[in-house]
Amino acid sequence: MLLELVVTLAAEAHEEEPSKTAFYVLGGALALWALVVSYVGIRGHASFPGSAGARAGVMAVSTLLVAATMASSVLTG
Repeated sequence: MLLELVVTLAAEAHEEEPSKTAFYVLGGALALWALVVSYVGIRGHASFPGSAGARAGVMAVSTLLVAATMASSVLTG
């Protein structure tokens, strides 16, 4: 009976901790995106990004990744 109580309490304690997988995946994607943008920007600094649409796309992806990473950090505490 005591063993069942300990197992139940351990299971409940384990369920309270949210998974941080989303934060790790999004943080890794953000870091990889930063490396790619840096590499492309350094290699073609005179023409990067090639157009106003490309500039808006790079900014949109960057903003989305930062916001998603921050949100997952807050939600997984």
